[in-house]
Amino acid sequence: MGMKLSHFNFELPDELLAEYPSENRDEARLMVLNRKEQTIEHKQFKDILDYFEPEDVMVLNNTKVFPARLYGNKEKTGARIEVFLLRELNPETKLWDVLVDPARKIRIGNKLYFGEDESLVAEVIDNTTSRGRTLRFLYDGSYEDFRKKLKELGETPLPKYIKRDVEPEDQERYQTIYAKEEGAVAAPTAGLHFSKHLLKRLEIKGVDFAEVTLHVGLGTFSPVEVEDLSKHKMDSEEAFIERKATQTINKAKLENRRVCAVGTTVMRVLESAVSSNHTLNEFGGWTNKFIFPPYDFSIANCMITNFHTPKSTLLMMISAFAGHDFMKRAYEEAVKEKYRFYTYGDAMLII
Repeated sequence: MGMKLSHFNFELPDELLAEYPSENRDEARLMVLNRKEQTIEHKQFKDILDYFEPEDVMVLNNTKVFPARLYGNKEKTGARIEVFLLRELNPETKLWDVLVDPARKIRIGNKLYFGEDESLVAEVIDNTTSRGRTLRFLYDGSYEDFRKKLKELGETPLPKYIKRDVEPEDQERYQTIYAKEEGAVAAPTAGLHFSKHLLKRLEIKGVDFAEVTLHVGLGTFSPVEVEDLSKHKMDSEEAFIERKATQTINKAKLENRRVCAVGTTVMRVLESAVSSNHTLNEFGGWTNKFIFPPYDFSIANCMITNFHTPKSTLLMMISAFAGHDFMKRAYEEAVKEKYRFYTYGDAMLII
């Protein structure tokens, strides 16, 4: 009998949802799960230094969040419409996949106007899902200017459960300090705990870093709605692993070192690029890999993650990695000890 959706439900008090991050990134709380000993320790994130040796490898997702949430007005009625940019379909024709809210008001042929001066206009050319639309942006400048305009008008796409307004500080808070490759609509949150100082200390200790890219899409947060997990379909996300990263990681694996996936997004891209002899291949393309128990991991033997939502695909991956009963015990303890959950919350290290 396989795991079902109901195995991943738990009561989460509202006050444990973190609306703001820790004042210093690396001073969030850290729960350390040792799978072999089945022990749980309570630390601070910066204590992570004590769990790594020289030549262990930390794998980071260097994707960068773009300001994906825009507000426009519908022609004629002037109704305020939220447009969430999901992915660019065609740079030349400025076609984008988006979500709109409220969706019932937005039909094919409608035009939306953005900015005080309405210098950016979009036309709805297709319906993709109940809230999904394809938009063609109409803009009079070069492609570079168009992208600049999107940035100017867009705001940091904080998750919906953060009920407060977006603040200017979120632009920096909702980005890892090693973010480089623009393309995500959500931050790879496990990486938000690293400060420059902590990265430097890890480097001085001799820990190696490998970078991969997975552009986090909203599908990461799509609720699972089928009791039989094998019937859930993940949205595809674009990912890249370059040769340099595969060499660093495969060498560490060969030498039985710790290979630590910083976040579920890193774990997904690593597991999407496994060769038949369980080493890591280069990768460039889309992955819709869904990891849930039971699952044999091939590459990473350690992971850093945040505390996730009930019934989420992220929780299912953690359960597959830590062991379901151990994960459940850890989450019960996290609630009891008032760990902070989700994006701006506290962290977990599973070794």
